[in-house]
Amino acid sequence: MNKSLKVKTSDRNYWLSASLICADVNNLADDVRILELSGMDFLHIDVMDGMFVPRFGMFPEQVAGIRKISSLPMDLHLMVENPEPYFETFRDAGVDYISVHVEVCRHLNRTVSLIKKLGCKAGLAINPATPIEFLPYVLDDIKMINLMGINPGIVGHKLIGFTYEKIRRLKSIVGERDIFIEIDGGVTTESASEMIQAGANMLVCGSSTVFRKEMSITKAIESLRVNIEKSIK
Repeated sequence: MNKSLKVKTSDRNYWLSASLICADVNNLADDVRILELSGMDFLHIDVMDGMFVPRFGMFPEQVAGIRKISSLPMDLHLMVENPEPYFETFRDAGVDYISVHVEVCRHLNRTVSLIKKLGCKAGLAINPATPIEFLPYVLDDIKMINLMGINPGIVGHKLIGFTYEKIRRLKSIVGERDIFIEIDGGVTTESASEMIQAGANMLVCGSSTVFRKEMSITKAIESLRVNIEKSIK
């Protein structure tokens, strides 16, 4: 991992993370370069094992290749049954944040400690129906909470209705701590501003926002930011 990487500072109160699993697989390097030039804040890396969710995701070799051409922070989302064996491999490939699903971690404090010992920032991913009352016991050790707005692993599903209320509850628990509240799934040009107003400060952007067939990546990012900033002013 490149220790010199830093999160961009901004006068905005939110960040965008591009879901690379939604990029053009035949032109991934070009898409990454365009994302960086167009002002994307983070790159979101989905890794799936076909068991925790019914799909497969990106590989460490792809991530290592992306790190060679981009300085953007990379946010790894592990949708796997047994996450710990993945940590070192993806750390070496260049990720900066590693988020694990709380549903598969029997010893959550130990898992978070392992991520931190490897020099990465620890994050937790939470499925829609998973309660969040445990969070006060781990908040001092994490830097990101990935709140799923849809059931994980299925691209294109609509936002689950109670997500906004869950964001508000999550924000009340996190308070003013330096932790990203990231929403993954169901992010659209219409829902994005409401998520931010509810308390989110990181949005995972995929086929409904950044990788849209009807417009370029650059234009899509510009359009998304304009819509968000008009709504939240």
